[in-house]
Amino acid sequence: MLMVFNEKILIELANSTLAQRVTYTKRLAPSGSNRVYMRLSLANGRTVMGAFNEDLKENEAFFTFTRFFEKEGINVPHLLAVSEDKCYYLLTDLGDETLYSYLTRRRHGKLIPNDVYDYYRKVIIQLPRIQLAGKKNLDFSVCYPRAAFDRQSMQWDLSYFKYYFVKLFGITFDEQLLEDDFNHLMDYLLEVDQDYFLYRDFQSRNIMLRQGKVYFIDYQCGRKGALQYDIASILYDGKAGLSEMKRKELLQCYLDELSQYITVDRADFTAHFYGFVLIRILQAMGAYGYRGILERKPHFVLSIPHAIQNLKYLLEKNMIKLELPELKNVLMELVRIDWQKRLNITEHLEKSDTLNVLVTSFSYKKGVPQDYSGNGGGFVFDCRALPNPGREAQYQTMTGKDQEVVDYLEDFTEVYAFKNYVFELVDASVDNYLLRKFSHLMVSFGCTGGQHRSAYFAEQMAAHLRKEYPQINVILQHTNI
Repeated sequence: MLMVFNEKILIELANSTLAQRVTYTKRLAPSGSNRVYMRLSLANGRTVMGAFNEDLKENEAFFTFTRFFEKEGINVPHLLAVSEDKCYYLLTDLGDETLYSYLTRRRHGKLIPNDVYDYYRKVIIQLPRIQLAGKKNLDFSVCYPRAAFDRQSMQWDLSYFKYYFVKLFGITFDEQLLEDDFNHLMDYLLEVDQDYFLYRDFQSRNIMLRQGKVYFIDYQCGRKGALQYDIASILYDGKAGLSEMKRKELLQCYLDELSQYITVDRADFTAHFYGFVLIRILQAMGAYGYRGILERKPHFVLSIPHAIQNLKYLLEKNMIKLELPELKNVLMELVRIDWQKRLNITEHLEKSDTLNVLVTSFSYKKGVPQDYSGNGGGFVFDCRALPNPGREAQYQTMTGKDQEVVDYLEDFTEVYAFKNYVFELVDASVDNYLLRKFSHLMVSFGCTGGQHRSAYFAEQMAAHLRKEYPQINVILQHTNI
């Protein structure tokens, strides 16, 4: 029976179980699942997270794992309350900063600062403790939809890739030969010990950062499986775009930590590791096809070129030592496609039911960004009359994403005034577009070089819209940094 989320039930659960009453609620933007999340503000100023999910088996897995991990001293949200029908529940609020959002905010093009990698190390050092929970009487009977990442689970993932990506994009192949390769790959992956906890979706969006610590969420699809899968997931997380050098360093960091608990054959582990990298990428691509193309969720479409880049690396460096001729032919066909041309992102967004706001920064020397949605463009704000950090020697190599530049700009009252005017104008359009069920808005900020002032305001605008309008999709693009 299909259930519909009822905010009143969630509020009543909080009012009846917590010491403070709910004074304000805000629904969070949807992700890849059908779960509903809402932030509840209480009378004492504290906030908690509320959730609704009608999938009772998935909820039972989440409740069981949460209680177990907390007992083991692993940083997970505390389960505050569960409704009688087990469809609604309350959790501690871990904030909004994920490892992915922090990485995105701190990176400069392809350069990722060391403090981001410091967080990755914190995550990776914790991973063996989570995985080894499988040896400590964790109740795998509640796992959903299967108790193990076994041949059946692998077959589902490979079929997901075949039907929702390969066939969706019209790649030709020999069905039987491809199935033969799938079976060969599965035989190889099943050679390793599968008796550990496999997180299943261990990626940067499921790692929360709070007061310098890392916290783990969205492990409800966990099951028994191999150690290699989760470390492959976090290191080859598509849009994170870690460098190969850093991936190898982090893999060794993980193996060093794992060796504190069990004996590890590093050569064998690494050989099988790249097989798990492959199947994880293929599973993700199936999700990108299904969620992105068929369900028209832009975030998944934007992830496709990143997954292709990872595949390209595996093929060019011959990291998969298995004989998989038909599968490799398919992958080579995918790598040869010009995905930037194949995926007309703005055209795709225009067809979606969500309001998509594209926020860009640009340099006037290179011209105002084009609007390919067919709507003729949106807001273009000229930041050149504001104080310019680029004229100061200490800021010339920085961007508007750096805290030093942010502090410099926010020392000027005219920057605050400009920002408030801009927010007010854009908010008025967002409110109107939501009412009229429009699907696309473009907001661009320009300055002389497109590096400091424009980047600062694009960052500020994107953060503001994500906070105030969780139901919309905000896409941030810097064209010159």
